[in-house]
Amino acid sequence: MNVAVAGASGFVGRALSERLHASGHSVTAISLRTQPPPEVFAGCQAVVNLAGEPVAQRWTAAARERIANSRIQGTRSLVAALRRHPPVVLVSASAVGYYGSRGDEILTEDSPPAPDFLGEVAVGWEQEANAAEQFGVRVVTPRIGVVLGRGGGALAQLLPPFRLGVGGRLGTGEQWMSWIALDDLLSLVEFAIEDAALTGPVNAVAPNPVTNAVFTRELAATLHRPAILPVPAFALKILFGEMSQILLGGQRVMPHAAKRAGFQFRFADLGQALRRAISG
Repeated sequence: MNVAVAGASGFVGRALSERLHASGHSVTAISLRTQPPPEVFAGCQAVVNLAGEPVAQRWTAAARERIANSRIQGTRSLVAALRRHPPVVLVSASAVGYYGSRGDEILTEDSPPAPDFLGEVAVGWEQEANAAEQFGVRVVTPRIGVVLGRGGGALAQLLPPFRLGVGGRLGTGEQWMSWIALDDLLSLVEFAIEDAALTGPVNAVAPNPVTNAVFTRELAATLHRPAILPVPAFALKILFGEMSQILLGGQRVMPHAAKRAGFQFRFADLGQALRRAISG
């Protein structure tokens, strides 16, 4: 199968391109920084959109605009280019930030979006992707949680302090973390490409979310290090401003759509996923 990947140079995009090549697919990397020419999609049966400005930065007015435009305007440009050569399927990333911080509430694909910045961005992002249904494309929007894998993502930031023995929970540690092993995320994207019955939002998270305190303990135990230095909420707010809400808030998200479709998680246990991500 010919697969076009937007965001192929990112952490997940690089790994996905390697996985697709290994599975016998041909991969075309595309950029959404400019309007992609429709001809690049000629002969493509599937398109995967992983492009987007990093969220983990201080949310200045300019940063908020980049975060929103890279997802909403970028996906709009992508879908416009697909009209001439529509693929069979578009797998367009979204995020669990769709739900906002909801305490202990169990969240599924049917839960409503949050009326905050990330929730509004995710809604717009998904709406632009769903516009491809107008010309016969099956659209899947995986709402991706915290991705655990080698070479990037959350662990790239967390491992250095934890290896030094100075890691700890964030704030109270009571906020939920919905995570997914990189291997499972790649398999889920492949599954979404290949399963003709799967459509709409799919929570791309493992079936066992944990609190930040539990995550911290598991990571420290995996590294055989202590985790005794919590980071106070006020310090995170000073360092990151409004963006600190994604560190101090959380979502308890369940992958109902993926499980209903028959997807099998290889790394449903956090300790197993961390060992895989750290040791390979």
